[in-house]
Amino acid sequence: MLKDFQFHNISSTENAREALRKLDSLPELTNRTLFVVDPKGVLLGTITDGDIRRGLLKNLEISDSVALFMHEQFKRILLKPTGPEELRTFRNAGIRMIPVVDENALLLDVIDLDKTRSVLPVTAVIMAGGKGERLRPLTDTVPKPMLQIGDKPIIEHNIDRLIQYGIKEIFISINYLGDQIKEYFGDGSSKGISIQYIEENKPLGTIGSISLLPEIHNDTVLLLNSDLLTNLDFESFYEEFVSKNSLMTVASIPYQFQVPYAVLETKEEIVHAFLEKPSYTYYSNAGMYLIAKTACDKYIPKGTFYNTTDLMEEIIKSGNRLTHYPHMGYWLDIGKYPDFIKAQEDIKYIKL
Repeated sequence: MLKDFQFHNISSTENAREALRKLDSLPELTNRTLFVVDPKGVLLGTITDGDIRRGLLKNLEISDSVALFMHEQFKRILLKPTGPEELRTFRNAGIRMIPVVDENALLLDVIDLDKTRSVLPVTAVIMAGGKGERLRPLTDTVPKPMLQIGDKPIIEHNIDRLIQYGIKEIFISINYLGDQIKEYFGDGSSKGISIQYIEENKPLGTIGSISLLPEIHNDTVLLLNSDLLTNLDFESFYEEFVSKNSLMTVASIPYQFQVPYAVLETKEEIVHAFLEKPSYTYYSNAGMYLIAKTACDKYIPKGTFYNTTDLMEEIIKSGNRLTHYPHMGYWLDIGKYPDFIKAQEDIKYIKL
């Protein structure tokens, strides 16, 4: 979604000269499109400098109303995107600025596809309540999520990446020195999103705080640890979750182990095969999960200590689908001081 999309709005009572002024005032890297709205905010059309140029060639005057120049047959999205596929249709058609309207054509938002990779219908919960004891003394006065990696805190790297995927409803679970996180991000409006806080009065494990969520606007919860540095493709992660009809999908990190010796495959002391220095791949938990809201409501007890592994065991025991999504890109869990130092170097070269 586009923060401050009102800068792209122009009233239908303005003329083409004012539209040119407004187009020229937009930031250089911004798509130069204006949305023509009536006094009530109803979207009537779109206008670019090309529309004005074509209108002038048809003998319109620069002092004429923008309504005479605007393009009325424009694409739009009703209320919110249904998922990544809908946005791909726009992207493939070369449409970069997409207005989002309600049933009455009131302009609600604008999606700039040059700044937004996708718009995922998920609510994000970031776990940020830990004490970071293995990073002391760095965490004696600063919560681990607020430690600087490059030019901003660890947790802000994660929030900014969520924003790239159109995730605007974010909850942060806080405890140790949580006021510093609240003071830094506030309600999220400075980033064009909504941030609310879940305050743990007692330890609730790695997922128990989800039981304290108020009513959310999506059917899927994205849970992630705040101390991760990663370039995970959240769109691909979400599509895997949906396509597998999972109650929960765990992002995983492939770990390859090579046996330095020849391995005998045996049964009852009989050798059946001989493998020369074989390699095996295992998958580790990456600390990022997509969970159906129905699973959260059904399995996570309210206000009780509960871990993600407890939920995974419940889903497996119930016969429902628990799947994993192998992440082949960059991932670093900043749990210890050497990880923190590595992150400071990595951030100079990786693209998040």
